[in-house]
Amino acid sequence: MVKQPISPPESHNQSQEPEKINLPRTSESEDLKKIRHTTSHIMAMAVQKLFPEAQVTIGPWIENGFYYDFENSEPFTEKDLKAIYKQMVKIINRKLPVIREEVSREEAERRIKEINEPYKLEILEDIKEEPITIYHLGDEWWDLCAGPHLENTGELKPKAIELESVAGAYWRGDENKAQLQRIYGTAWENPEQLAEYKRRKEEAMRRDHRKLGKELGLFVFSDLVGPGLPLWTPKGTLLRTLLEDFLKQEQLKRGYLPVVTPHIAKVDLFKTSGHWQKYKEDMFPLMAENSEAAKLENGFVMKPMNCPFHIQIYDNELRSYRELPIRLAEFGTVYRYEQSGELGGLTRVRGFTVDDSHLFVTPEQLDEEFLNVVDLILSVFNKLQLKNFKARLSFRDPENKEKYIGSDEAWQKAQGAIRSAVDKLGMEHFEGIGEAAFYGPKLDFIFQDALEREWQLGTVQVDYNLPERFKLEYVAEDGSRQRPIMIHRAPFGSLERLIGILIEEYAGDFPLWLAPVQARLLPVTEAQLDFAKEVAAKMISLGIRAEVDTSGDRLGKLIRNAEKQKIPVMAVVGQKEVESNSLSIRTRASGDLGTMSVSEVLDNMKNAITNYSNF
Repeated sequence: MVKQPISPPESHNQSQEPEKINLPRTSESEDLKKIRHTTSHIMAMAVQKLFPEAQVTIGPWIENGFYYDFENSEPFTEKDLKAIYKQMVKIINRKLPVIREEVSREEAERRIKEINEPYKLEILEDIKEEPITIYHLGDEWWDLCAGPHLENTGELKPKAIELESVAGAYWRGDENKAQLQRIYGTAWENPEQLAEYKRRKEEAMRRDHRKLGKELGLFVFSDLVGPGLPLWTPKGTLLRTLLEDFLKQEQLKRGYLPVVTPHIAKVDLFKTSGHWQKYKEDMFPLMAENSEAAKLENGFVMKPMNCPFHIQIYDNELRSYRELPIRLAEFGTVYRYEQSGELGGLTRVRGFTVDDSHLFVTPEQLDEEFLNVVDLILSVFNKLQLKNFKARLSFRDPENKEKYIGSDEAWQKAQGAIRSAVDKLGMEHFEGIGEAAFYGPKLDFIFQDALEREWQLGTVQVDYNLPERFKLEYVAEDGSRQRPIMIHRAPFGSLERLIGILIEEYAGDFPLWLAPVQARLLPVTEAQLDFAKEVAAKMISLGIRAEVDTSGDRLGKLIRNAEKQKIPVMAVVGQKEVESNSLSIRTRASGDLGTMSVSEVLDNMKNAITNYSNF
């Protein structure tokens, strides 16, 4: 068989990216906050110079730039953005001073009414602190703002600024209020940073899980089903199943007990847990929107959390200390109402599956069980090749205790247990004050992807409060009734979000063990089709996910199609391979491996899959 020349395959294991420039994070850089706050004000001033009827609302900095929301009679176009940018450059070059002014609430209200800006009046109502701070650009434009800002517009570099897009946005994020136009922009310290940001943005588009998910045939969305509710294709369902089975096997080895719970429950369950009081606006009621409140309060809702259900299983009978720890695990689908503007592919959905587990332990078991959970999470990350992460101690905000339930003593114990665990592990970590769940502190694992974006994946939480609210008990060794402590944990977090992140991290090139199709056999002519099917059947009997391309296309197209589908192992079958009972192997991870016997291919693939490695 004559082999056709093929360019080397792309692979997530081969680094072909140029050297990166470290980009500062807005949340960690006061300089960037000043640059972006100032640039957003300059953009708003430019808009109102070009479109005097436009009204401004809010204009904050965000992680990669800034935006401003406007009410304007006509939609902003690409041509308008270019004109706005040119006007911004003129304002920057004038080197206008940025002046901070403090005024009384009454004076701020008078000035706002004078320029007829009703949105600013609403913003003023929400500002509780006094005096009110206003920032001016020279003596021509001002807005309510807390800052920070640069001292002069001339400190900005126009070639480090870009207006990116226009999108719709509801005022206050409320779909029942006015629809505004949001202009997004980005601003950096220098043009080199802007160029690096744009490179990463292009790379993000190449890796976009929504695009790749469609190309690889993993999931779809339907307007008739509704936004934020993905439909999984056979290949996507297989990918989900592989991840679920992988974790279920790990859990069974570690003494977890599988459970299944309903998708709906009485509101009373969530009133007892506290979820109703804290999050009822985010729950999906199984009632028409015009139902009376009294009916809703006594009705059923779609579950936003699995933990109250697992508590009911624990509480079904009186437990002895000898039974503890009890580890209940479920891949439970939950439902939360997200604003339509906040939805994004798989990473922000309305129905998602959590690899939830709840451990009921004695105080003496808490430290060891917590460490075992962390070990499980780290093991999962290792097999998924997720190595770039950091640990966050997500604690209660002591200045805002009304957000949480439970006593100070319970919180001190729980936070102390988490701190003790990370100290024992010698794990690098940072604290996130105010990031705790309403019922307890967490150890969250923050993953940084190939584009240096951060995502929360695994989490483990210590909870003294829900056992107290549900009056859970066990019989201690001395015969007394004691409260168990709960550990909530989810190595994956949301399965949907995890898959979205994995698609982008691997750029669609899944590791061999996780690929929905692991091998595709490519018969050169129809004469080799039966042999290819026989080999595929042998692979399938060994648990290798294999298929045969029966399209009858020329070899070059067979290979291109397999490459496009990112199949890890391609086996070309010509007459020579049939006669020698062999396969010509090409992999996305290692390129052309030459001709190998069928038995060698089967053994090597089986070993690679078992060891979570590439072939």
